[in-house]
Amino acid sequence: MSTIPSVLQVILLIFAVVMSFNLIIFVHELGHFLAAKWRGLRIDRFQIWFGTPIWKKEINGVQYGLGWIPAGGFVALPQMAPMEALEGGSKDDKPLPPITPLDKIIVAFAGPLFSMLLALVSAVFVWQIGKPADFIATTQVGFLIPDSPAQKAGLLIGDKIIAINGVKVTGFAGSLDSVTENIVLSRGKEISYTVEREGASEPITLRSGFETEKTQWFQRGGLRQVGIMPAGNAIVGKVSPNSPAADAGITAGDKILSVDGFKLYSLQQFSQYLRDQKWKTVRLGLQTAAGGTRDVEVTPERPLKPSGFDPMVGIQWGAGGEVDTRIVHPGPIRQVTDSLKMMWTTITSVMASDSSIGVGHLSGPVGIAKLQYQLLQMDDGWRRILAFMVLFNVNLAVLNMMPFPVLDGGHITLAVLEKIFGRPVKAKPLEILQTLCALALISLMLFVTSKDIGDSFGRAKEKNEEIVFP
Repeated sequence: MSTIPSVLQVILLIFAVVMSFNLIIFVHELGHFLAAKWRGLRIDRFQIWFGTPIWKKEINGVQYGLGWIPAGGFVALPQMAPMEALEGGSKDDKPLPPITPLDKIIVAFAGPLFSMLLALVSAVFVWQIGKPADFIATTQVGFLIPDSPAQKAGLLIGDKIIAINGVKVTGFAGSLDSVTENIVLSRGKEISYTVEREGASEPITLRSGFETEKTQWFQRGGLRQVGIMPAGNAIVGKVSPNSPAADAGITAGDKILSVDGFKLYSLQQFSQYLRDQKWKTVRLGLQTAAGGTRDVEVTPERPLKPSGFDPMVGIQWGAGGEVDTRIVHPGPIRQVTDSLKMMWTTITSVMASDSSIGVGHLSGPVGIAKLQYQLLQMDDGWRRILAFMVLFNVNLAVLNMMPFPVLDGGHITLAVLEKIFGRPVKAKPLEILQTLCALALISLMLFVTSKDIGDSFGRAKEKNEEIVFP
């Protein structure tokens, strides 16, 4: 019986994901539908998702339906450029009165326009109710993985990074102006760092290479990483009974400030220091939850469970406060502008030959649904979904304006050519071109979807085992 609430929760989360995805598609296609009504075009079908309808109903000559391939939707308009590759043939072969290029442009543009309007509406809601900042504000290095590119380049724990490849950074992760994002999106074979170092009279410039995580062929390629982690507080979340930490009187809420007199910048630094000292007795400088300070000595011991682990002090760490999850209220225009900037950066990175970002790093419907599901499971999930609606609808609007057949931008391009040359593009070559583009689009969706699914397999998962000391 205890599993019933969790099962219901999963069902509700999946339902919320499906409904939000369908809302996005519906609003986009509603733009085409209303514009076609306004301009007097004949409408054959209004369908969410592609493929043979699993549900359909005809009302006033328009067939409304839900397809079986969850990858978009369409409004079938036979007076526009034919789209049989995705929408099927016309409902009948009766000749139709021609429409002007302006009509075609208006109808094609209405879809992206409605997507952008939905982004703005979502942004207004986010502005009013807020969203988690999800930003690591520090740019100070808290830990360097041994023998990593950053350590080999000469970076030190405690360095403050002020620029990556000449671009000013304002945080460690969570925005395009952050350290992590600028490393991941860097180009070329070298990454440069401008750092402020204690004792140095002026900023220092260092250069490193990078590494990428090795992945399986069915997974996305690894992203660039250099082996640095942000500085943060080492706060005790829980102390295991009978552990060295418990014997020393360490309690939940204590903050570890130093180890053997060295300032502590991160949890990872603490763990590495214990390994480097071969788990000898160390002296910890603590700040108690009440605000006082004291020193204690602890000697790491091997736990009884789980077996085979290195010696430990018996501390389970709490939230260090590195990630700022405060509710912020960015303005609607800023949200849309940031989304446009993020999309432009992604597209140019995919196209650049010296970038590690490729087509395989894009997400299809499965990846988008997985992300929405994960967002809903987090604290303030409904706020996060609203913020995601802004980003996704901006992406949908811009991508559909690209001048490729089967996209709205392709219809606009064809209408402009028709206006210039005084006649529509010939039907047969257009049909061949659209079929090729439709196949390319479907192939792209299948490829990125295979990566969405592949990333769910073959990766190590952390096990939260109970730690028991004798």
